[in-house]
Amino acid sequence: MTARLLLAASLAALVAGCTAPDAAPSASAAPAAPAAAEAPKPDHDAQLKALFAESDEGNLKRNPISALFRGDLRYADQFGDYITDEYYATEVASGQAELARLNAIPRDSLTAQDQVAYDVFKWQTELGLRALGPEILPLTVVRPIDHFFGFHTFFPDLSSGEGAAPFKTLADYENNLKRIDGYVVLIDRAIGRFREGMASDVTQPRLVVDNVIGQLDTQIGMGVDNSVFMGPLKKFPAEISAADQARLRTEYAAAVKDKILPAYARLRDFLKTEYRPKSREGVGLAYMKGGDRLYSYLIEQNTTLPLGAEEVHQTGLREVARIKGEMEKVKTQVGYKGDLKSFFNYLRTDAKFKAKSKEALTQGYYDIGKKVDTRIGELFSTLPKSPLEIRPVPAYREKNDAGGSYQQGTPDGSRPGIFYFNTYDLPSRTTPGMETLYLHEGAPGHHFQISLAQENTSLPNFMRFGGNTAFVEGWALYAETLGPRIGMLTDPYQYFGHLNDQMLRAMRLVVDTGIHSKKWGRDQAIAYMLDNSSMSRTDAVSEVERYIAIPGQALAYMTGRLKIQELRERAERELGPKFDIREFHTQVLMTGALPLAVLEAKIDRWIAEKKAA
Repeated sequence: MTARLLLAASLAALVAGCTAPDAAPSASAAPAAPAAAEAPKPDHDAQLKALFAESDEGNLKRNPISALFRGDLRYADQFGDYITDEYYATEVASGQAELARLNAIPRDSLTAQDQVAYDVFKWQTELGLRALGPEILPLTVVRPIDHFFGFHTFFPDLSSGEGAAPFKTLADYENNLKRIDGYVVLIDRAIGRFREGMASDVTQPRLVVDNVIGQLDTQIGMGVDNSVFMGPLKKFPAEISAADQARLRTEYAAAVKDKILPAYARLRDFLKTEYRPKSREGVGLAYMKGGDRLYSYLIEQNTTLPLGAEEVHQTGLREVARIKGEMEKVKTQVGYKGDLKSFFNYLRTDAKFKAKSKEALTQGYYDIGKKVDTRIGELFSTLPKSPLEIRPVPAYREKNDAGGSYQQGTPDGSRPGIFYFNTYDLPSRTTPGMETLYLHEGAPGHHFQISLAQENTSLPNFMRFGGNTAFVEGWALYAETLGPRIGMLTDPYQYFGHLNDQMLRAMRLVVDTGIHSKKWGRDQAIAYMLDNSSMSRTDAVSEVERYIAIPGQALAYMTGRLKIQELRERAERELGPKFDIREFHTQVLMTGALPLAVLEAKIDRWIAEKKAA
């Protein structure tokens, strides 16, 4: 999923209701006329819903690609502005205006669900305004592209015919051509922002620059005919005439040849000849001017909690030690005689843990999905309506992509959710983690959490379609732990794969903070991950370079999972026989992705209500 900017809305004034003063009747006058009816009390619920609706509509207008992901095509011919000073100024003004409107609504006058929405909106808007403030924005806007999150990889996927953008009508094809024009403008604007960073000495690490150059080289090397942007032309809808098909082929080829590839070449050449020599050697934010301040913000943004880097680091060390103890038990169970480090190497290298082919790996995930489907209803009272598809990561982005990922579908199910698994360097991939990866990215992980939120039309749109990483990824990691309840992870090697993935998220707490607050180097971070897990070197390199590119994001997973697990254990302990795991999951999921403090308050209210019933 793509990174979201500030969730803000259009400017509007809050019109407050007022009441007229009482009039005292005169004793000598004729009988007083009936008193005027008391002015109606302000409808705070309606004010709140109006704010949310206007905020959402303003956000979609300013961020048309967000609308496209929802299946809302009203702005499908627009790419968006995104990285100009004017764009950020509008976002700030909108956020400040809507925060003022929110603060004018008495929170205690709202229903319990509206209070949750109030709290989420307030948290998101305040955090977003901080991101666009003078302390943070100058540290981010001048680094507009990295190898993990960047329009240069995101937009090709969107436009490939396999992404979120539809290609069902002639208008869809023509809208994409218009978006391409905006994309090319953004590429050139990114060069301008990079230049600003060179002047302010706020730059990307050289490692990130080299990876981006490699990604651009790959896309340039594909030429016109093999370009990802030509994907939608491989299969036209029947309603598009032969004449329009021929015209579109010509126009798309011209767009790739005359617009996209030259823009890529300009960006690549700039990065290679001008920017790279000025980029920083140190990979962590600790080496960047203002990096400590930025990292502190990113920890809170990603975990939704005011945690310090050292606190997170120590939590990670404790979790690594705990999970290692569980791994030792599995090693003993399967009868392996060596130490844990050699067991890791055994799992990395033995042929029986390798997929025989890309097709075999694909079928393996199909089989896992079918098995989960048979029992998932035991844990959830509401299942997503949106279907889930299983696909390998496209070749043009597989080298730098994660081992697995999820792309959300549309609320009406017209575009399915997609679980992507990576087949790059297939001999390095091992099979023991397959069940866990599916539980995390597919069902009941991301697909359930994201689909159930956006299918719940009783929620305001910012809760249906928004979210935060700690909840979203924390839920997916928690979902992995549900495997044994539905007949998964019974094979000791699959269970070890589960522990290995839990270990990955624990190591992230250690390694991300190590890189960005303790000045760990790339090789030191890779070595730590290899020493404490059975992950391959290819995966370890990809993980570490991801943390370098997007600091703080990796902290969200285990932080969120530990909080959700803590809340379930609290509910089980306090409710005893009244506890129902399906009901608990409903409480967690059916109000969208909440900041962890808001989630905790909600679950505590639910526990109190259940105890009192």
